Amino acid sequence: MGSSDQTTGGNLTFTPPPFTLRPIPHLSNYLTSTGNPTTAGDPASIPSLPNPIDRNLFYRPSSTFYINPSDVILSSILFDTQNISGNAPLLAYHRAGPRHVVNFDPSTVRAAIVTCGGLCPGMNTVIRELVVGLRDLYGVKDIFGIPMGYRGFYSAEPVKLDPKAVHDLHKKGGSMLMTTRGGFDLEKIVDSIVRRGYNQIYAIGGDGTMRGAVEMYKEIKRRKLNISITGIPKTVDNDIGIIDKSFGFQTAVEVAQQAIAAAHTEAESAVNGIGLVKLMGRSTGHIALMGTLSSRDVDCCLIPEISFYLDGPGGLYEFIDQTLKKKGHAVIVVAEGAGQDIIPRDAAQVQEKDPSGNPLFSDIGAYLKIDLKRWWDQAHPGELFTVKYIDPTYMIRAVQANATDNLYCTLLAHSSIHGVMAGYTGFVAGPVNGNYAYIPLEDIAITKNIVDVRDHKWAWVRSVTTQPDFKCGTHVETA
Repeated sequence: MGSSDQTTGGNLTFTPPPFTLRPIPHLSNYLTSTGNPTTAGDPASIPSLPNPIDRNLFYRPSSTFYINPSDVILSSILFDTQNISGNAPLLAYHRAGPRHVVNFDPSTVRAAIVTCGGLCPGMNTVIRELVVGLRDLYGVKDIFGIPMGYRGFYSAEPVKLDPKAVHDLHKKGGSMLMTTRGGFDLEKIVDSIVRRGYNQIYAIGGDGTMRGAVEMYKEIKRRKLNISITGIPKTVDNDIGIIDKSFGFQTAVEVAQQAIAAAHTEAESAVNGIGLVKLMGRSTGHIALMGTLSSRDVDCCLIPEISFYLDGPGGLYEFIDQTLKKKGHAVIVVAEGAGQDIIPRDAAQVQEKDPSGNPLFSDIGAYLKIDLKRWWDQAHPGELFTVKYIDPTYMIRAVQANATDNLYCTLLAHSSIHGVMAGYTGFVAGPVNGNYAYIPLEDIAITKNIVDVRDHKWAWVRSVTTQPDFKCGTHVETA
């Protein structure tokens, strides 16, 4: 389909390019749908029931309250009107929200909530809102927390949850369920889910957790079990693709400002002072980028998406030398995954991985702190020089979510609940271009959100810092 521009009263009308709708798995794809509630433990059929929200006095659903299954959200809202047919292929996702018909009888629901991986602001809020939403929106009473991550399904006793138990959880950082990495044993996990009678699984975690949830979905489907599973992506690094952002990211940038401000104060209070801040960001530099733009005190921002070198013309140290001569101090922000190629490591160290299967990184912050001193002693022997190194990683991970993230976590939790109650499975709920959508778990598990160093945000970073591009051997001088 090309453009069919017409002029009507001064307005131009365009036909958008075709799009491909990504289907969301549904229990009815492999189970028999019935019009009646199933008996407890019946794996062969699923009910079709009026949404219990119809009877909720607080909501009083209007004609536009329930989402039509035909409502979709486009993956892109930017088009070249001069070349409609030349735009990149479009994907579309089903819109998230409550449906007229649900495929779970609330009285038979046994929901399990699990948190995996590292901490992130908002984890407790998501737990709270899942519990409160299941109970208050749909009347679900049997809700359980799984301690210790995925391994908790087969090695720990579940925790019974209700609104009273989680009423002030959004005011606390961390995870009330405790969280671990690794421990993913598919057969043991699914066997335990069946044995305990769980029929709704809410998995909160990062890309490793999402990959595990994909395998659980496939195994549940293979066994033809009446169990729905959804993932709620958690990554403070904001590195999960498709969705607009991950919960906890805005809080992380806010807390990072405190570390950058402290580094700036230390640097400008010393003779030839360097404030060095290492921020979270294993494969992407979103926190470092947004922290730099928000602060305006940063002189150099180093992220995993760009390679850089230290010595020689156009290198980091030449730029720092010039900055110190001009200002008397400098602030460097580095993401934890940046510069791994410049740190000496043997082959065995390069291959090391953590329990989640992620590569183990060397500490770029600690390395730069030592190497900056080496460079200065060689370039300026006998002159005063100070490096103040700040690593706020655990401060950022452990704080409670700010107001924006708390609200976001509520919307994520409720969107997930609506999807599961409607019989969807193997999906993630999240905002796409500002509207909440249901996205296949398999898509989320393999899609990364990296910093595009060709777009205006990275150009803005370089204009603020005047740092070199580490390619052409020069940097831009400013007055």
